[in-house]
Amino acid sequence: MNASEAFLTGAVYLALALLSLSFLVTVLRVVRGPTLPDRIVGLDMLVAVAIGFIAVIGIKTGVTLYVDVAIALGLVGFLATVAFARFVMNRGRDREVDGELQSGSEPLEHRRPEASS
Repeated sequence: MNASEAFLTGAVYLALALLSLSFLVTVLRVVRGPTLPDRIVGLDMLVAVAIGFIAVIGIKTGVTLYVDVAIALGLVGFLATVAFARFVMNRGRDREVDGELQSGSEPLEHRRPEASS
């Protein structure tokens, strides 16, 4: 093993250790919260850490198929984050506002103004 292979091996193990540490800290953030948006950001970070793991394993093994898997995971993670964000936004609209807006009804900005008499 020459110096460049030894350096690459050390860098791979260091990256795996740092990714493991960030995975644990991120799981702690997802579990503890305190709010739903914090948990969503934590889940998005878990996807990013998983992509990092896949990339490092791909470098370690030399298998290029891992790049495709990482790209697919990135796309799915992005779509999941967008879906969660829409859920959080719609959740705020579905809550009752002064007794006028019920769950499943039309948002306030799309309602026609009532005629005042």
